[in-house]
Amino acid sequence: MSLPSFVDSMILLCGALLLTSVLTTKFSSRFGMPALVLFIAIGMILSRFIYYDNAELTQLVGIFALIVILFQGGMQTDFKEIKPVLGPAVSLATIGVLLTTVVVGVCAAFILDISLKEGLLIGAIVGSTDAAAVFSVLGGTNLKRRIRMTLEAESGSNDPMAVFLTVSLIEWIERPEMNLLGLIFSFVMEMGLGLVVGVLLGMLAVYVINRINFDSSGLYPVTALGFAVMTYASAAWLGASGLLAVYVMALLLGNAELTYRKTIQAFNQGFAWMMQIVMFVLLGLLVFPNELSGIVWEGLLLSLILIFIARPIGVFASLLFTKFAVREKILISWAGLRGAVPIVLATYPVLAGVQQGELFFNVVFFVVLTSAVIQGTTISPLTQKLSLVERDKAKAPSLLELMALGKADSEINHIVVDGEMPIIGKEIQELGLPDDILFTAIIRQKRIITPKGNTVIEAGDTLYVMNSKQKRKEMKAILGLS
Repeated sequence: MSLPSFVDSMILLCGALLLTSVLTTKFSSRFGMPALVLFIAIGMILSRFIYYDNAELTQLVGIFALIVILFQGGMQTDFKEIKPVLGPAVSLATIGVLLTTVVVGVCAAFILDISLKEGLLIGAIVGSTDAAAVFSVLGGTNLKRRIRMTLEAESGSNDPMAVFLTVSLIEWIERPEMNLLGLIFSFVMEMGLGLVVGVLLGMLAVYVINRINFDSSGLYPVTALGFAVMTYASAAWLGASGLLAVYVMALLLGNAELTYRKTIQAFNQGFAWMMQIVMFVLLGLLVFPNELSGIVWEGLLLSLILIFIARPIGVFASLLFTKFAVREKILISWAGLRGAVPIVLATYPVLAGVQQGELFFNVVFFVVLTSAVIQGTTISPLTQKLSLVERDKAKAPSLLELMALGKADSEINHIVVDGEMPIIGKEIQELGLPDDILFTAIIRQKRIITPKGNTVIEAGDTLYVMNSKQKRKEMKAILGLS
């Protein structure tokens, strides 16, 4: 085959894979199964025709995909909603991961007939829940908001603990003389420095995006993503937790008054989906189905131990002094889906040359796959069974969603009038709007109303207000938003 025809064939294959993967998401949402299962299945089918064993490239793509996924997850998280559950989420992300590591590790050492250190390494790799899997599965349920936010905050913040434990245990296996106190100090430094880097670069990103004036609105999401990648790289260069830094930076960016927010979020959502597809297909290609057949029973047993023993122990111990009811803890235990992070971490021992690295990868892959299938397809029925469904699903806040206007130094604010705003019952002409602040439309009970001077503002109205970026604070003060 000539080079041009080979390149064209590969492009055709990639296009077909992308479209097939996107279409499979319809099936995954219908059955409540994480999309990662179907993406991985596509990769495993292709592995019968395409030989691929580049773990280093897979790890690189996986880390970049995790940066994008965590950035998108942090951007769409309302800090006011996760603040009440921040304590339980942090406890789950640290104590919960540690306890899960120990329980699975001890069992893995016995089941696989390996050393305790190697068993703990497997436990650390599968210790964290997966943000992409949790976000996608919970998106199709009407789960109570407090539980949903706890799970999402946990999945977004527990990756650094799993990464630290995995790297530390690999070093311990290779250098048995390592000091435990040194590891603890290293963990505190990594987390603390990662938090600082995330906050500083998050503040810088908000400042730059709000101050810079690009000719094209499409450059703003690229700028935001560039900051996310730089945040990870800066934290990693300083020896801090890059994933934690990215999540914190995204939280700051997503909860700030940000120009072109809608454009940035829409781009992130689509790009995160594309990176998930690429990552999981590559991970599926990296697995050879005939090698999985040799560890089916061991992998299934470890998966059941993780689901029914290790995860519940971690959850109940982490939430011991919280106000969560027993049935809420049961659901949190069951919703601890594994996904991309464990499989990407499973490439670490392979690349580090750990003696049984290939075995670890296959076992972890099998555990993740069975966890996603068993738990992912049953979360929605269990939510109904435990009566943890929210009657009226809360609407996402729509205050200050900015619409890009190309080269103009203007923005349109999309504001919902709640029952406490002082402008309710007033005519627009009474507000004393300056010439450069203009009401462009009002949505009232699904009807579009053309704003006039004598139009009275009512509770529940959605106001579209055009103003220059410099007048944003003045506009908010006039409407009683500050």
